[in-house]
Amino acid sequence: MKSFITAAALLAATVSADLCQEGVVDTNGNFYCQKVNAITYTGVGHDGSYNKITSMDPTTGACSSAPYGYSGSLSPLDEEVSIHLRGPLLLKQFAVYMPHNSSTSPPPASKARRHVHDKRHGHAHAHMHRERNAKEEKRALGDVVSALIDGKWQTWANNYNGGAAAAAAPAAETGAPAAAPAGPAAAIEPVNKAPNPAPAPSQAPGANRVGGGSSSSSSSASGEKSDPADATGNWARQAYYNSEAAIAEGLVFLNHKGGDGSGTWDMTYGNSLSYASKDGTAGASSPQILADTTLASSTEIVIMTDQPCTDGSCGYTRPDTVAHHGFDGPSKAFFFEFGMPDDGQGGASEYDAVNMPAIWMLNAQIPLTLQYGDAECSCWTSGCGEFDVFEVLAAGDTRCKSTLHGNVAGGDSDYFERPTSGTIKAALLLFDDNIHIKILDDSTEFGPNMGATFLTEMAADTMEDSVEKLVSLFKLGG
Repeated sequence: MKSFITAAALLAATVSADLCQEGVVDTNGNFYCQKVNAITYTGVGHDGSYNKITSMDPTTGACSSAPYGYSGSLSPLDEEVSIHLRGPLLLKQFAVYMPHNSSTSPPPASKARRHVHDKRHGHAHAHMHRERNAKEEKRALGDVVSALIDGKWQTWANNYNGGAAAAAAPAAETGAPAAAPAGPAAAIEPVNKAPNPAPAPSQAPGANRVGGGSSSSSSSASGEKSDPADATGNWARQAYYNSEAAIAEGLVFLNHKGGDGSGTWDMTYGNSLSYASKDGTAGASSPQILADTTLASSTEIVIMTDQPCTDGSCGYTRPDTVAHHGFDGPSKAFFFEFGMPDDGQGGASEYDAVNMPAIWMLNAQIPLTLQYGDAECSCWTSGCGEFDVFEVLAAGDTRCKSTLHGNVAGGDSDYFERPTSGTIKAALLLFDDNIHIKILDDSTEFGPNMGATFLTEMAADTMEDSVEKLVSLFKLGG
């Protein structure tokens, strides 16, 4: 993935003590400092705008867009997001958790799309970027909440005080090490001016640092971006996948094979999204459960909710594409059990995604319009948001980097070890304007509820640079 940094981010950069003082390796412009077990990005949310796609003409190739303003905790990644996997990768389990009273699909929201991400997923990663500016707004008792109940949107006053579950039956807490709680909602309104970030050179390390199935069934319950103001309640599982048990609840597996069974293809935009075949290599006419197998090198799978976009509920989407809602809200957690085996292949260039597995998150507008293609037909270029969770940047490399892309951008130079043998468990937690990534104990269970204590401790344990704990902290702006 090509990394771009705004000039403002460079000017705001400060160098402070961090794990890079223990040593740095520069590999083809990618800086690698220390192997860690956890990375936290602080100050993610900010005020800004991006260009939301409003039309696509397959005859002329012309795309229209309109400025769209955002603000608040974790914005714009508080909007609906999609999860992407690139092989060689074996996904054994995947789970999505949100605070009770949260949901993966709000009433008619808007969607757009993303950047020309090179076919390898795009970036070349000249690491280190950053910036930010955050605002948040808590949803209090008595506020109006919308929820999808028995297929109908209903509205009531929020009487949830952060205690027991509101929309799901109580269950024992699950988890093992530690993690964090719920966060606020943000008001997003149109603005009259869109930013025009310019590409900038990479920063030196240390900058911006502080220290065989069929369709699936839904498991989500309520509607609006409404989270408890505190962290006393468990987080409910909204979606779950288990490869060995052939279970897929609350989610669908898509790919870029439009025209093969589902979706569409044309000479202008190429393949749209489609339902993915069981091995991920082809399209399908209906949702399939991903098989218990390793995704082939370069094969990409997109995970979204099982709730289709209807009547403009996702905003503008490419005509005739397969369109589903993404995972919504300013507080959400994604749990993975996965492996990234080395298939022994070598890429012809840095843009050839052979033997370079990755897990990343996009603003869901990106795949719903045009993930690969003309930058004018994507909100990625104007900053609608991407976060790379585990990305291998060179064929056969054993290091996984993380990076935030958008109008505020940054990439930590510490890295995770690629799980080439067997599998590991890991969590991606978006909460309280921070993004936490942590390798979990193998005994961690992805049960129906995730204990708030587990999540709170996970956040607390990853908020300080630590050589002893193998924790890296990356500060975005300040």
